[in-house]
Amino acid sequence: MIAHVTALPLVVGHRGASGHRPEHTLASYRLAARMGADIIEPDLVSTQDGVLVARHENEIAGTTDVASHPEFADRHCTKVVGGREVTGWFTEDFTLAELRTLRAVERCPDLRPDNTRYDGLWAVPTLDEICALVHHESRRAGRRIGIYPETKHPSYFASIGLPLEGTMLEVLARHRLDGPGGRAYLQSFEEGNLRELAGRTESPLVQLLGADAEVDVARVATYAQVLGVHKSLVTPGLVAEAHAAGLAVHAWTLRAELVPDPYAEVRELLDAGVDGLFSDQPGLTVQARSEWLSLQERTG
Repeated sequence: MIAHVTALPLVVGHRGASGHRPEHTLASYRLAARMGADIIEPDLVSTQDGVLVARHENEIAGTTDVASHPEFADRHCTKVVGGREVTGWFTEDFTLAELRTLRAVERCPDLRPDNTRYDGLWAVPTLDEICALVHHESRRAGRRIGIYPETKHPSYFASIGLPLEGTMLEVLARHRLDGPGGRAYLQSFEEGNLRELAGRTESPLVQLLGADAEVDVARVATYAQVLGVHKSLVTPGLVAEAHAAGLAVHAWTLRAELVPDPYAEVRELLDAGVDGLFSDQPGLTVQARSEWLSLQERTG
């Protein structure tokens, strides 16, 4: 069997159950676990004092109520992050204590207006808290739930003296979620970041590739164990090539609001042979996977 190809295709709660609750909140992660997700997925950035927290980006104007806090008005600035000029407020300019005075809001209110009713209810969670939640929900459900952290802009954070990798590995180790027997997949868009991690952990590494990326399966197989591709790149041929190179394939991201038949989308990707699915509505994807598996059993 190919390493990290599981008995069942994995369902990853993308930023938790972000189709139902504001993303990257403990409530979103908890709901994903209770909907049956196998793994929950936080994006990690750093505070000024080196604590890893979960936000979609280090710029937080769209994911917190920071703009309504006059005491932080002087933190508003423009930076170059990931080769792009970005204006707003940034996690690395806040201590954890300061960041804790903010509250999370829905990042995509036009797409998910129902989620806005939860604006202001929850704080920005730390990686420590997310790991504790993983253990709590695993005990509650009587099954092993995993964690699938993404280091966001790791080169940028290293350049400002706040490298993400060591802190992430330290927290995962403290919660016994690292290593070959752990339940962590470590993902990044940056190859250099993954190559560095390859020498420091036995947890499976995931090379993320966007819709416009060129896929070099042989190259990725030299340092990673999983190909994490935009769903538009998935074909049976790509999956077969990846499997032949020893790579599992995880596809992202399923968003039920954006397709006419989300169940059909799941079936199509599973028919192509993918080993994991990132989903904003993990309950729907778990149900669609179950129906697909039942069909496979009936048709032999």
